[in-house]
Amino acid sequence: MTKIIIFMVILVIITAAFVFKVLSRKKSYPPQSIVIDPLKITIQDIDRMEDGPEFEEYLYRLFLAMGYSDAYKTRGSRDFGSDLVFTDGEGYRNVVQAKRYSYPVGLGAVQEVYGSMRYYRAKRSMVITSNQYTSACEELAGYNGVKLHN
Repeated sequence: MTKIIIFMVILVIITAAFVFKVLSRKKSYPPQSIVIDPLKITIQDIDRMEDGPEFEEYLYRLFLAMGYSDAYKTRGSRDFGSDLVFTDGEGYRNVVQAKRYSYPVGLGAVQEVYGSMRYYRAKRSMVITSNQYTSACEELAGYNGVKLHN
Protein backbone atom coordinates (compact mmCIF):
# COMPACT_ATOMS: atom_id res chain seq x y z
CA MET A 1 0.00 0.00 0.00
CA THR A 2 2.83 2.41 0.88
CA LYS A 3 4.51 1.75 -2.48
CA ILE A 4 1.30 2.70 -4.32
CA ILE A 5 1.01 5.98 -2.40
CA ILE A 6 4.67 6.86 -3.10
CA PHE A 7 4.17 5.99 -6.79
CA MET A 8 1.05 8.21 -6.96
CA VAL A 9 2.88 11.15 -5.29
CA ILE A 10 5.78 10.84 -7.73
CA LEU A 11 3.35 10.66 -10.65
CA VAL A 12 1.53 13.81 -9.45
CA ILE A 13 4.84 15.69 -9.07
CA ILE A 14 6.00 14.70 -12.57
CA THR A 15 2.63 15.66 -14.06
CA ALA A 16 2.65 19.04 -12.26
CA ALA A 17 6.19 19.75 -13.48
CA PHE A 18 5.21 18.92 -17.06
CA VAL A 19 2.09 21.11 -16.92
CA PHE A 20 4.07 24.00 -15.41
CA LYS A 21 6.68 23.72 -18.17
CA VAL A 22 4.03 23.74 -20.91
CA LEU A 23 2.16 26.70 -19.39
CA SER A 24 5.33 28.74 -18.89
CA ARG A 25 6.16 28.33 -22.59
CA LYS A 26 2.82 29.85 -23.59
CA LYS A 27 3.49 32.97 -21.50
CA SER A 28 6.57 34.00 -23.49
CA TYR A 29 5.21 35.73 -26.56
CA PRO A 30 6.57 35.90 -29.14
CA PRO A 31 8.75 32.79 -28.79
CA GLN A 32 12.44 33.66 -28.75
CA SER A 33 13.01 31.52 -31.84
CA ILE A 34 10.91 33.86 -34.02
CA VAL A 35 11.93 37.22 -32.59
CA ILE A 36 13.59 39.08 -35.45
CA ASP A 37 16.75 41.09 -34.81
CA PRO A 38 15.61 44.73 -35.15
CA LEU A 39 18.90 45.59 -36.86
CA LYS A 40 17.98 43.20 -39.71
CA ILE A 41 14.44 44.42 -40.40
CA THR A 42 13.97 45.90 -43.87
CA ILE A 43 11.58 48.55 -45.15
CA GLN A 44 9.53 45.70 -46.66
CA ASP A 45 9.16 44.22 -43.16
CA ILE A 46 8.06 47.62 -41.86
CA ASP A 47 5.53 47.97 -44.70
CA ARG A 48 4.01 44.63 -43.63
CA MET A 49 3.49 45.80 -40.04
CA GLU A 50 -0.18 45.93 -39.17
CA ASP A 51 -0.38 49.19 -37.24
CA GLY A 52 1.38 52.10 -35.57
CA PRO A 53 1.93 50.39 -32.21
CA GLU A 54 3.80 47.57 -33.97
CA PHE A 55 6.06 50.18 -35.64
CA GLU A 56 6.60 51.87 -32.25
CA GLU A 57 7.54 48.50 -30.72
CA TYR A 58 10.02 47.92 -33.54
CA LEU A 59 11.62 51.34 -32.98
CA TYR A 60 11.79 50.70 -29.24
CA ARG A 61 13.56 47.37 -29.82
CA LEU A 62 15.83 49.05 -32.38
CA PHE A 63 16.92 51.74 -29.89
CA LEU A 64 17.67 49.04 -27.31
CA ALA A 65 19.66 47.06 -29.90
CA MET A 66 21.61 50.22 -30.70
CA GLY A 67 22.64 50.53 -27.07
CA TYR A 68 20.15 53.05 -25.68
CA SER A 69 19.39 51.14 -22.50
CA ASP A 70 17.24 53.94 -21.07
CA ALA A 71 14.83 53.95 -24.03
CA TYR A 72 11.17 53.58 -23.18
CA LYS A 73 7.77 53.74 -24.85
CA THR A 74 5.26 56.27 -23.63
CA ARG A 75 1.64 55.46 -22.84
CA GLY A 76 -0.53 54.53 -25.79
CA SER A 77 -3.04 57.27 -25.09
CA ARG A 78 -2.30 60.63 -23.53
CA ASP A 79 1.34 60.36 -24.54
CA PHE A 80 1.52 64.16 -24.92
CA GLY A 81 2.85 63.89 -28.49
CA SER A 82 5.72 61.46 -28.07
CA ASP A 83 5.81 57.71 -28.64
CA LEU A 84 9.36 56.98 -27.46
CA VAL A 85 11.96 58.63 -25.24
CA PHE A 86 15.69 57.88 -25.10
CA THR A 87 18.98 59.51 -24.16
CA ASP A 88 21.52 59.72 -26.97
CA GLY A 89 25.26 59.17 -26.80
CA GLU A 90 25.85 62.85 -26.01
CA GLY A 91 23.60 62.63 -22.95
CA TYR A 92 20.64 64.50 -24.46
CA ARG A 93 17.11 63.24 -23.93
CA ASN A 94 15.22 62.77 -27.21
CA VAL A 95 11.51 62.42 -27.88
CA VAL A 96 10.28 60.51 -30.91
CA GLN A 97 7.00 60.65 -32.80
CA ALA A 98 6.62 57.44 -34.86
CA LYS A 99 4.38 57.51 -37.93
CA ARG A 100 3.87 54.40 -40.03
CA TYR A 101 1.75 55.93 -42.77
CA SER A 102 0.99 54.99 -46.36
CA TYR A 103 0.82 58.73 -47.16
CA PRO A 104 3.17 61.66 -46.46
CA VAL A 105 3.45 62.85 -42.86
CA GLY A 106 2.10 66.36 -42.28
CA LEU A 107 3.14 69.14 -39.94
CA GLY A 108 0.92 67.83 -37.13
CA ALA A 109 3.61 65.26 -36.29
CA VAL A 110 6.20 68.03 -35.86
CA GLN A 111 3.80 70.07 -33.73
CA GLU A 112 3.06 67.09 -31.49
CA VAL A 113 6.64 66.00 -30.89
CA TYR A 114 7.93 69.55 -30.47
CA GLY A 115 5.15 70.22 -27.97
CA SER A 116 6.09 67.12 -25.97
CA MET A 117 9.70 68.19 -25.40
CA ARG A 118 9.02 70.20 -22.28
CA TYR A 119 6.81 67.52 -20.74
CA TYR A 120 9.52 64.85 -21.16
CA ARG A 121 12.33 67.33 -20.39
CA ALA A 122 13.94 66.61 -23.76
CA LYS A 123 16.52 68.67 -25.60
CA ARG A 124 15.97 67.04 -28.98
CA SER A 125 13.03 65.77 -30.96
CA MET A 126 12.47 63.74 -34.10
CA VAL A 127 9.78 62.23 -36.27
CA ILE A 128 10.42 58.80 -37.76
CA THR A 129 8.22 57.51 -40.56
CA SER A 130 8.05 54.75 -43.11
CA ASN A 131 7.03 57.30 -45.75
CA GLN A 132 7.85 60.87 -46.86
CA TYR A 133 7.08 64.29 -45.38
CA THR A 134 5.02 67.14 -46.77
CA SER A 135 6.89 70.34 -47.61
CA ALA A 136 5.06 72.15 -44.78
CA CYS A 137 6.23 69.45 -42.36
CA GLU A 138 9.83 69.83 -43.55
CA GLU A 139 9.65 73.62 -43.26
CA LEU A 140 8.25 73.59 -39.71
CA ALA A 141 10.74 70.93 -38.63
CA GLY A 142 13.59 73.05 -39.98
CA TYR A 143 12.51 76.13 -38.02
CA ASN A 144 12.07 74.16 -34.79
CA GLY A 145 15.10 71.87 -35.03
CA VAL A 146 13.01 68.69 -35.24
CA LYS A 147 14.91 65.95 -37.06
CA LEU A 148 13.01 64.04 -39.73
CA HIS A 149 13.96 60.42 -40.50
CA ASN A 150 12.36 58.16 -43.07
